[in-house]
Amino acid sequence: MAEMNWEDEMTAEVLADRYGIEAETVEQVPMGTDTVNWRVVTSSGQRLYVKEYPASADLEAARAAWDMSEFCRAARLPVPRVWHDRDGNLLSMADGCPWAVVEEAPGNVATSAMTVALAEHTGMILGRMHRVLAAYPLPRRQQPMRWRTGSVENALAKCDTVLDTARRQQADNLAQLQGQIAQRREDLHTQVGRLRAHLPEDLVEQALHADLSRTNLLVQAGVVTGIIDFRAARAVPAWELGRAACDPRTVANSDQWADCVLAMAAAYRSENPTLPNAEVHNCARIALLYMLFSFYGATTAEYDLPDEAEADLQRYWSERQRSIRQLIEGMADLEDALATRGLR
Repeated sequence: MAEMNWEDEMTAEVLADRYGIEAETVEQVPMGTDTVNWRVVTSSGQRLYVKEYPASADLEAARAAWDMSEFCRAARLPVPRVWHDRDGNLLSMADGCPWAVVEEAPGNVATSAMTVALAEHTGMILGRMHRVLAAYPLPRRQQPMRWRTGSVENALAKCDTVLDTARRQQADNLAQLQGQIAQRREDLHTQVGRLRAHLPEDLVEQALHADLSRTNLLVQAGVVTGIIDFRAARAVPAWELGRAACDPRTVANSDQWADCVLAMAAAYRSENPTLPNAEVHNCARIALLYMLFSFYGATTAEYDLPDEAEADLQRYWSERQRSIRQLIEGMADLEDALATRGLR
């Protein structure tokens, strides 16, 4: 076994004791926020990903997420296999903490904007996953719907909280953030009522991944090769579609962003024809509302992230700010194009 520090050694011991796995190398991955993560190569050359949850973790929610992951893998979606421990559990208890072991999926998190071809493939995979999960029992966890029901006044108050936090943290980008928050205030005042007025009165809800952001899709050679880190919540499919289609890294940085939205929506519809057209048509509108009510990444010091992860989160916040402007300015043309393709 390669030389390890004490944390790596503890992980190797957990793998041996709870899973019967002999680790050859153990390397901590400094990107997790809710878990401590390791990449492991076994003595037989198999590559695994290991997650240690805090002792205070919601065990029921974590078990539900891994169960949903396995449900989707059984339906031949590109989801890596979760290992059972010696007692047949997807979540194993060791040293007072829950652990999970999953095969390492091929591919990597995309670091650049989507291509139209990747958007189309993502839409196909997402539509298939939603069709599969329509038969899954509704999870206990409910995805918040501030974008649909949240108070504008509360969001405006959050603007003040964000700036106060940034001042306390002595954020380097305080002047830039003040300008961004001023724009967010104006958009909350002027856009929310108009955007909500055109949404269908009733929206489908079902079991969903519920955290299908860019960081939880692995890509290789222009196709999705891995869906990871299920959150497992009851949520609106059109919200998850819109969040994926209006990926901020793409909307903020690519002049093909609207083509990507159209390609993903059309491919999604071909794989999940039961979701009403009106909901697919409104996916970008829902994504815009979601962005307006989210302040994740506006400040970062409170997350105590490694430098690389903190820089990525700061970039995500800035890209989302630019995406809000692009979507506001391009929404009418985008929804006309969706309607032209029969998604009305």
